[in-house]
Amino acid sequence: MSQKNSKPVVLTIAGLDPSGGAGVIRDIHTFISLGCYSTAAITSLTFQNDEQVWGAEHLSPETLSAQLAPIIHQYSVAGVKTGMLPTSEIVRAVARLVRETNLPAPVVDPLMRSTSGYALIEEGALETMVAELLPQARVITPNILEAQRLTGLRIVDEAGMRQAAAAIRALGAQAVLVKGGHLPEPPTETGNAASESLGPRASRPLSLDNRSVGEDFPMIAQPPSAIEPMQQAGGTPAVPVTAPEVVPVAEAIDVLDDEGIVTVFRSAWIASANVRGTGCMLSAAIAACLAKGMCLKDSVAEAKRFVNDSILRSGV
Repeated sequence: MSQKNSKPVVLTIAGLDPSGGAGVIRDIHTFISLGCYSTAAITSLTFQNDEQVWGAEHLSPETLSAQLAPIIHQYSVAGVKTGMLPTSEIVRAVARLVRETNLPAPVVDPLMRSTSGYALIEEGALETMVAELLPQARVITPNILEAQRLTGLRIVDEAGMRQAAAAIRALGAQAVLVKGGHLPEPPTETGNAASESLGPRASRPLSLDNRSVGEDFPMIAQPPSAIEPMQQAGGTPAVPVTAPEVVPVAEAIDVLDDEGIVTVFRSAWIASANVRGTGCMLSAAIAACLAKGMCLKDSVAEAKRFVNDSILRSGV
């Protein structure tokens, strides 16, 4: 095994978003920003942009394994995160590689459905993830809706997040980070729920993740007509796009349960109209921090700071 780089090597195993808003491109950017050396293997070629997902072409487990073999042979991988694992065969391939090679326990981001409503994992694959990959994960990072699907619980507050984290640990996970981005939104100054007064592309209070999942729960989706054009008619450049206004308006809560030791992370909500890819960024940042030798609690804290700073700086 040869090692060309003195930086910690971090690996993402996830889908390719050609628009760069999420998936392996977002992960690679995060690894580099945190001072790590990036490697990647693609599980699915998605057809999407900031508006929606049109479809995907899933790779075979053989193709995924062929991508990973040279990386594992050359590098001593110090951190791993998984994102989109669309089929049972892909999940099994990843679980087998973690089990049979020197790959570290991964950060598992259980992507289930895109913001626009496209299913990112087959039902059977989710069951395979719980049975085969979850017990090998260092931490799993579901948002509220993903935690609801994993547990069957309805989560409306911090107590529910704690209960869900414990329930997911009971499924075999060593640690669980339940992200509070889908808790009921705080009231506005007029006393109405924020979601009742916000139209498409309006500034909306957000935590670290705005992905939606599950047929039984509301999905935050933006219709194509709501997306501002980047150019005016005739190809003339429009007014340059600037970072959206971001204003702390309330408290965001994320709950980490690490082998029964619970830490609650509290930070200001950030009102931002454009936050796609923050879930990918958060799990990638956790993996990068773990690769740099931080404990899980400190890795989550640093990852949260990184994502919040990125949103405030550029409106990610």
